[in-house]
Amino acid sequence: MMEQTSGGFSETGLRRMRDVLLRHVDSGKIPGLVALISRNGETHVEAMGTMRHDGGSPMQRDTIFRMASTTKMVGAAAVMVLLDECKLHLDDPVDPWLPELANRQVLKRPDGPLDDTVPARRPITVRDLLTSTFGLGVDITLAGSPIQNAIFQNGLFDTPGQELPAPDEWMRRLGTLPLSYQPGERWQYHVSNEVLGVLVARVTGQTFETYLRERILDPLGMKDTCFYVPESKMDRLPPAYIPDPKTGDFMAWDEAEGGRYTKPPVFQAGGGGLLSTVDDYNAFLQMLLNQGMHGTKRILSRPAVQLMTTNRLTPEQQAFRDDLAKNNVHLSFGQGQHGGWGIGMAVRTYQGDYASIGQFGWDGGTGTTAYADPDKQLTGVLLTQIGMSTPAPANLIHDFWTMVYQAIED
Repeated sequence: MMEQTSGGFSETGLRRMRDVLLRHVDSGKIPGLVALISRNGETHVEAMGTMRHDGGSPMQRDTIFRMASTTKMVGAAAVMVLLDECKLHLDDPVDPWLPELANRQVLKRPDGPLDDTVPARRPITVRDLLTSTFGLGVDITLAGSPIQNAIFQNGLFDTPGQELPAPDEWMRRLGTLPLSYQPGERWQYHVSNEVLGVLVARVTGQTFETYLRERILDPLGMKDTCFYVPESKMDRLPPAYIPDPKTGDFMAWDEAEGGRYTKPPVFQAGGGGLLSTVDDYNAFLQMLLNQGMHGTKRILSRPAVQLMTTNRLTPEQQAFRDDLAKNNVHLSFGQGQHGGWGIGMAVRTYQGDYASIGQFGWDGGTGTTAYADPDKQLTGVLLTQIGMSTPAPANLIHDFWTMVYQAIED
């Protein structure tokens, strides 16, 4: 039995949470999961189900998961270190480091032909990349348009069965495309986070992973967080599934042994390439809750954390972010209904569910979620291996957060 402690979760609430999580595993749609919640120094972990949909080893606290877009917040933290050291500045044009993005052309109409363009009004800045407003992104509202098709056809988006090319070649391909919107005009998802990884590598003269490890991962003790899994840890990595949207049948797009994460990738993807564990991600979220401190070590300055974890969007940019969340809820299964966007993560600007205003974090298309709530001094991480091709993982994620908040007891 769990005792009620000063941490602020109720025994009854935790038991309810466990029952709801078990219900999802017992449904047959979620083979297994690992969940961690922490509040005021009290941490609870649930590992349930199995690593494979047809049985296999049980899920463990140290099971390693493909983090997908929950990578974004950790990747962006490396850029904040460069701001803290004045090696980058928010309103620097990125041209000196990313010449492929100099002298951009911009589509006259975002859904128009790729050759119908006008010159960009100004250079792309570090701020544009950090806030996902540089003019290109994966955009549900433009699905099927020439520019969205071109992003996929050029292999710029990390999808199952298609690995990204080396960074210089990836940038070269990106440089052949016009922007959908003028720099700073509109929030668009994902592509900017991949560019940030290349920017870090070029500014520091190190690989993105080396710098990320030296400045963020190692200082936080995130020993299981990396862009591939070494052979010695391979038994901790489950296969990754994309259920068939029509039948729900489990289709493995990546096995552990012999899969795409057995070797270092040629492109270290800041937008979605990390693998990690619940404890590693909790350490990162706790550092942000502690305003950049990890124990007695400062990882990021307090202002850097405040920039990351508060809404960075102007009212005009916000209108586009709302459009994606509220008018495409049937496509996103309700993910993205937070209001704002900080740096590499969502920030709640209105109370649309049980979470407090100011809660920050993000979700991943492989069935991952990680958020911190400064108001409740709460962190939560839930990891699965089920892609968002059906509503099942999103439903689980929504239920997880409802149960986390209902378990709070002060």
